[in-house]
Amino acid sequence: MKRLLILGGTGEAAALHEAAGEKFEGGLEVVSSLAGRTNEPRSLPGMTRTGGFGGVEGLAHWLREEEIDMIVDATHPYAARISANARTACEISGVDRAILWRPPWTARPGDNWIPVADAAEAAERLPSLGKRAFLALGSGQLWQFADVKGVWLMSRVAETPEPHTAPPGFVVVGRGPFTVDNELRLMEEQDIDLLVSRNSGGEATVGKIIAARQRRIPVIMLERPAPEPGEQCSDLKEVLQWIARKLER
Repeated sequence: MKRLLILGGTGEAAALHEAAGEKFEGGLEVVSSLAGRTNEPRSLPGMTRTGGFGGVEGLAHWLREEEIDMIVDATHPYAARISANARTACEISGVDRAILWRPPWTARPGDNWIPVADAAEAAERLPSLGKRAFLALGSGQLWQFADVKGVWLMSRVAETPEPHTAPPGFVVVGRGPFTVDNELRLMEEQDIDLLVSRNSGGEATVGKIIAARQRRIPVIMLERPAPEPGEQCSDLKEVLQWIARKLER
């Protein structure tokens, strides 16, 4: 039986785990790797693992030891390091790899996006653009806003942080998907006049972008890292077809 490793932690990865296990039952063993950034990740059927691999060499060794035949990189579009490690490890190990690349959002009429290269540039530009900012970013980037002066900050994290790891400003705890109505209510209650976001794409978190458009507030949008070279699939259907082709070989 062939073995598939899904590099996950996203909604698409969880959906792929379940769909591939059902569609290829008896011919494919599905293993999902989760980043371990939350204490209560989504429960998935079958085999899962949590935590890092120890860089490129660690991942290449794990692929050989576990006799993995193919990888689908379904990590977050901004998880550039694990994606780069996966590409190199697959090249070393001779493992087939596909990327489940979530299409980015595109600006629509009424949007006021200010593109920036990274969180550091976003923090630098904040004081000139707003007074009460919603930092809708990954928790690992929030520390870069610790020295921002003159701007009230609100961030949203998946789990209540420990006091010594708490990001700056006011913290809201919540997990997506988030509806437009919920995002509008949150922004109105906190009088938000500026949103800082990554262009994650997908439906689960687009509500904040729509809410910002409706409230006519600017969005500082962090640019996406370029995807790693390799075969790309834009949705679940395409990646299932890719897996099917590999199983036919």
